[in-house]
Amino acid sequence: MATDPVTLDRLTSETVELLQALIRNQCVNDGAVTSGHEDRSARLLRDELESTGVDFQTYELEPGRTSLVARWEGTDPSAPALCLMGHTDVVPVSPDGWLRDPFGGDLVRNQRGVEEVWGRGAVDMLNLTASMTVAFRHLLTSGKRYPGDIVYFAVADEEAGGKYGAQPLVRDEWDALRCDWVLTEFGGIPVHSPKGSTILVTTAEKGVGWRRLTVKGSPGHGSAPWGTDNALVKAAEVVRRLTEYRPTPKLDEMWGARVQAMGLPEDLHRKLLDPSALGDALHELPPEVARYSHACCHTTFSPNVISGGVKTNVIPDKVVLEVDIRTLPGETGDDVMAHLRTALGDAMDWVEVEVIHEDASTASATDNPLWSALTSAMSDAYPEAKIIPSIVTGGTDARFFRQRGAVAYGAGLLSSEVDGGEFFRRFHGHNERIDRESLRLTTKLWLDVIDRLWI
Repeated sequence: MATDPVTLDRLTSETVELLQALIRNQCVNDGAVTSGHEDRSARLLRDELESTGVDFQTYELEPGRTSLVARWEGTDPSAPALCLMGHTDVVPVSPDGWLRDPFGGDLVRNQRGVEEVWGRGAVDMLNLTASMTVAFRHLLTSGKRYPGDIVYFAVADEEAGGKYGAQPLVRDEWDALRCDWVLTEFGGIPVHSPKGSTILVTTAEKGVGWRRLTVKGSPGHGSAPWGTDNALVKAAEVVRRLTEYRPTPKLDEMWGARVQAMGLPEDLHRKLLDPSALGDALHELPPEVARYSHACCHTTFSPNVISGGVKTNVIPDKVVLEVDIRTLPGETGDDVMAHLRTALGDAMDWVEVEVIHEDASTASATDNPLWSALTSAMSDAYPEAKIIPSIVTGGTDARFFRQRGAVAYGAGLLSSEVDGGEFFRRFHGHNERIDRESLRLTTKLWLDVIDRLWI
């Protein structure tokens, strides 16, 4: 279904307006069951689709934690089905770090004359959710039918692990969500260098191995600290050892392709492929690029929450640390424990370890019709670019579909206005925003992929 320029401009405007509305709904997910309030956006998206006559269902797994599923049936019941999945929740925000209201959804023209939508979720991932909605609605109103079903899935609770969204729905409501292919966040990031352009598409994601470490000590009076068994002091040493731990990197074919895409000087390129030189080489990259690159080839440990102590003059006998551990492909819970023992050494004797959340790394192959249709559609916008598979360091709801045997990719298509470093600065960061051209490219991408998928 070719999209003429006038129609595409209209659809892009619709994507902009819907993105603004989704941002203003403030579906902030801090991990608590009472947060999220995704029912606001589920109602909005239901209203967007209701006039099309498509069948849809809503699932409220906890009060206010609502997801929406719609299915546009194909003409061939045996044909593979495609799911467009976007989440409606966003992470919390620190307004003091923003130049604009993070939930204002402002459309602003920057100093280069580029229109941008500002607000929490503009990058992660309400831009994709809005464009998927507009593309899906356009398909419905066009009346065109495809061999396979097209499933639209606006899901709650992605930002806190999917406990009130994709995880139980994929497990318990598979008849409603049944599909063979999934497109979701995030990918389609163009990387330009003197050696050419590359587009990264997410085909894999690291695993999650969150752990709660309880450090024990003995209580005492804070006025006489010498020689005491202070759990907070011991916890500080645990944090120090975790942050200084240097696990062995995994430099596989995907890593080699990523390094090739950077178009770096030959000496730096070579060092990034050498495990013994990699650590020093990362310091030669821009900080945002180095940070993400390191995470792509290492198991990582980030102590992010600490609690303990009862009073200023009481030596604490217990301190609890929560550590965000992200595992490489092939690693298990046993590997996480082995890493902790190596990192902490004799300090492991002070620590009790509890699993908070665990999911193995997942990946999808690229020898299938979805990859062919996706790369073909991306090549329309970037004809000279090389499109390569990539691993994402955070978790997405794609893993639940991969565990069901579906092929799942993180896609979308950014304009050249947003380079990789800037994209990652905006991801969960201050002043999150997306330009109109990226919204146009992404809206068109979904339509182009669907048009080529069942050929």
